[in-house]
Amino acid sequence: MPLAGLRVLALSQFGAGPFGTMHLADLGAEVIKIEDPTVGGDVSRFVPPYSIPGDSLFFQALNRNKKSITLNLRHDDGQALFHELVRHADAVFSNLRGDQPAK
Repeated sequence: MPLAGLRVLALSQFGAGPFGTMHLADLGAEVIKIEDPTVGGDVSRFVPPYSIPGDSLFFQALNRNKKSITLNLRHDDGQALFHELVRHADAVFSNLRGDQPAK
C-alpha cells in the first residue's frame, strides 16, 4: 500500500473530512479518528439509513479502515493524551471550525 507506515490523526466530522481521510486509510495510512464523547461522537453517526440500530451506513462508509477513539479534549487528561498521540503522528487532519481547537 502506498501510504503504509503513515499515521494520521483525524479530528473531522461529516462529509469532506471523513471522506478525505477515508482515502488515506484506503491507501494504507493508519488513520486514527478522534471523537468527542461529550456530544455523542461524529454527527454522521446519526444520518440514516442504519445498517444496524444506531449505526449509520453513511458513518460506516466514510470511516472504513480507520481506528477510532473517543477523547475529551476539554479535560486535561484528554489534552495530554492528544499531545502524546501527536508526537507519534505524521499528520493531524481537521475540518473543524477554526475556533474549535481553542475550545
